[in-house]
Amino acid sequence: MNDVTNTPYEALEVGQKATFSKTVQEADVQLFAAVSGDRNPVHLDADFAAGTLFKERIAHGMYSGALISAAIACELPGPGTIYLGQQLSFSRPVKLGDTLRVELEILEKQPKNRVRIATRVFNQHDEQVVDGEAQVLAPRKQETFQLAELPPISIG
Repeated sequence: MNDVTNTPYEALEVGQKATFSKTVQEADVQLFAAVSGDRNPVHLDADFAAGTLFKERIAHGMYSGALISAAIACELPGPGTIYLGQQLSFSRPVKLGDTLRVELEILEKQPKNRVRIATRVFNQHDEQVVDGEAQVLAPRKQETFQLAELPPISIG
């Protein structure tokens, strides 16, 4: 089990940072397509993708957005955080096998527990693939949560 302690609004500081990393696997792309309904062949069909400017399959752009959500929910501020908005700009494709590193940085504490967070994603070559900014409602009090265990999932 994974215990995670959040950082409440009062304890957040401008400049505070956190990271979250994940390697993009075939199952991630397949499951993201299934859950989102986005079956664009650039993500799922190698022959089609070979004829695009990317020359190979790429992960969904919003997959990177989902990793940002995971970083905010599980790292900073952590469990209990409520998303209010997210701006994203995609600068490079994300390929299967890439290891993505989400970097969060507290930019501003606003009234009523609102927080602006820089949300940047880099690949394993330290190339930025996503730049963005989130606005969240930070938790009011510090709590420790046990993150749910996910069932094994197979693509078949």
